[in-house]
Amino acid sequence: MTHELHEPLEADPVRQTVQRLHDRIAARFPQRGLRKVATDLLTMIDKVETGPKANQGRIRMARLTSRVLIGAILVATGVALVLGFRDALKDDAGLSSSLDWLPLIETTVNDIVFAALAVYFLFSFPERLQRGRTLALLHQLRSMAHIIDMHQLTKDPEQLRESFVPTSASHPLDMTRDEMERYLDYCSEMLSLVGKTAALCAEESRDAVVLDTVSTIESLTTGMSRKIWQKISVLPR
Repeated sequence: MTHELHEPLEADPVRQTVQRLHDRIAARFPQRGLRKVATDLLTMIDKVETGPKANQGRIRMARLTSRVLIGAILVATGVALVLGFRDALKDDAGLSSSLDWLPLIETTVNDIVFAALAVYFLFSFPERLQRGRTLALLHQLRSMAHIIDMHQLTKDPEQLRESFVPTSASHPLDMTRDEMERYLDYCSEMLSLVGKTAALCAEESRDAVVLDTVSTIESLTTGMSRKIWQKISVLPR
């Protein structure tokens, strides 16, 4: 008896985790822009979950249309080849030598090649249509990761040290040590959840381009989170 080795990643648990993070941010930093980013991430999860259902009809219609056109191309190519060979075999005088067959062979090869290209394009069209939508969502998630990183860039632990001497260009810090630690931790958690949301896009996909893009986003968020924890580690005690 076979069984699944793991449970699939589902949107509901990810949404619940993001909602809890949103509530924690709202309770501690109600006026910070990080709260709005958490709200936008909830919206992105809804798009990832409902997108395939909303586009299912369009994808189905594109697949049906492509299959009909593929059938028409194959029939037209087959009829053209049969008629060409039939006329060539009837005209014995016109094909008296092997050189006389070259134009017919060349035409046949061209027809087959062009038909194969058209069939490949039409066969992969529904998948490319779905890929385009998924890549658009992943692009938004990548941008969101950079926005979260921008929120934590100005949070400099050095400003909390007693020996820190600000300059005229120093960004004013309106956080205590504990507040900065919480804020940076929230940023790290949200980056991780951005990676989980990206993984939702590839949960039912076997597209190599989509999987590679998801892997890139996960590596990006992991690297950003690592930098945040380096900041947390140097906070003055």
